[in-house]
Amino acid sequence: MYSLNVPIPGQVARVASDLFPYLAPFDRVRDRHTLVCKRFEETDYDHLRTRLHEALRGAPAFEARITDVEYFEDPPRGSAPVVYLAVESPGLVSLHERLVDEFGAVDGLEGDDYTPHVTLARGGSIADARSLASHDIDPVEWTVSQLDLYDAEFRETAASISLPA
Repeated sequence: MYSLNVPIPGQVARVASDLFPYLAPFDRVRDRHTLVCKRFEETDYDHLRTRLHEALRGAPAFEARITDVEYFEDPPRGSAPVVYLAVESPGLVSLHERLVDEFGAVDGLEGDDYTPHVTLARGGSIADARSLASHDIDPVEWTVSQLDLYDAEFRETAASISLPA
């Protein structure tokens, strides 16, 4: 499986690092942070890359902003809860919708169910998630001028695409 990810700037990684001591009660803590724009179930890399370049043609750079710590009490996949950094980005949502129109949506995760976020941890108690979500963070804003096509099988970036595309 592939995903199109927004690279996380150092300032966002520092916010996640600052929250690390509070993540101990959770079953799984992320050490690599990602912001997924779109998942792809297609397995043919060359075909996907060609279609993706066509779908992204003319897509502009856009702004993104982390704002709070929030959690999904009952995520569609995996253990619960999921604690994350909330992301505000009309440009990202618009790009996600454009790609869903072209490639279709992964049920429960995309389309109307898409919530831009950077996962911090998952598993554990709702009380711990609530407690972590009560922490204030300093918002971080950045311009997204690149997207990375991530290969989940090899756990690495297979290609980078500059914006505007």
